[in-house]
Amino acid sequence: MTVNTKKTRSRKSTPETRNQNMMAMIRKVHGMIESADIEKHRQSQDHVGALLGNSKDILIRSVDIQGMEGEWVSVNRAHMKKYIILYCHGGGYSTGSSLYARTLTTKLAASTSMDVLCFDYRLAPENPYPAAMEDAMKAWNYLMLLGYGARDVIIAGDSAGGNMALSLVLKLKEEERLLPRGLVLMSPWTDLTSSGKTHQSRAEVDPVLDAPYLEKMIHNYVEGQNLEDPMISPLFGDFTGFPPTYIQVGDNEVLLADSTMLHKKMVQENVSVKLDIFKGMWHVFQMSPLKTAYDAMDKNAEFIYDICR
Repeated sequence: MTVNTKKTRSRKSTPETRNQNMMAMIRKVHGMIESADIEKHRQSQDHVGALLGNSKDILIRSVDIQGMEGEWVSVNRAHMKKYIILYCHGGGYSTGSSLYARTLTTKLAASTSMDVLCFDYRLAPENPYPAAMEDAMKAWNYLMLLGYGARDVIIAGDSAGGNMALSLVLKLKEEERLLPRGLVLMSPWTDLTSSGKTHQSRAEVDPVLDAPYLEKMIHNYVEGQNLEDPMISPLFGDFTGFPPTYIQVGDNEVLLADSTMLHKKMVQENVSVKLDIFKGMWHVFQMSPLKTAYDAMDKNAEFIYDICR
C-alpha cells in the first residue's frame, strides 16, 4: 500500500472573495427581478417577498385603510402591544408592495416583538407625486384613529420608503402635529438631485442600483417637480425637533452619501441620530437571508427598545 504524503493546499476563500461572490450573486438575482416592463418587475418582487417573507412564526393580517390595502405583521406569540411600527416599503416609488416588504417586516416584527403595519401606497408612473405621500398620511391618520398616540409609533422604511418616512415626519412637523417616537431608516433615498459623491465613487461596485435606474424612478415619480423640495428630497428639510433617528447603510452602495449627508445635517440640527455603515454591504442588504442582515435587524431592535424605555 502506498501512502500519498503530498500536502494539498487549502483553498479557503478570504472574506473579501466571499463578499465579491455574494455581490455578484446579488447583482444576478436583482437582474432577474428587474424588468423594463414595470408590471413584470412588480410581480417578480412579490414572488421574492412570498418566498423569503414566509414564516410559521409570523402572522399576517390584511387590513383596509380607507380603500388602501395594507397588512399587519406580528409574531405568533405573546408580545408588546403598546408600541407599533409603521413601515414604508421601498421600490423607487414605482414598484414594491407590503408583500415584497415581508423580507423586512417579518424580520422587524420578529426582532422587536412589535406589530408592524405596512401599507400599499399608490405607485408611479400611474400615480406620481404627491399620491404616495398622501397615502402615507392616510396610514398615519388611520393609526391615530385606532387610538395610538404619535409617541406610540416608530416609523421605519427602506430606500424610497426611507424617503417617505422622513417626508411624512417633515409634513407632520409642518402641520404642527405630534411627531412619532423615532425613525429607523435602511439605505434611505434622501436626495433625488443625486449630489452625493458616492453616486460616482460606488457606481462600479453597487450590485443593485445605477444611475439609469434612479433616473427612471425620478422621471416616473416627480417629472417636472423641484427636486430640492424637502417633500421630494428630505435631505433639504429642516430637522430641528425631529425624533431620535437610526440610519443603516452599506458601504458598497451609490446611496451611501444620501445617508452620511443626512446624518451630518441631523447632527448639525441637534437631532439624536446614529449612523451604522456596514462594510461590504449593498443597498437594503437587510432583505437577504444573511447573518449580517439579522444582526442589522437586532441593532434596529436595540435602538427601538432604547427609545421606548
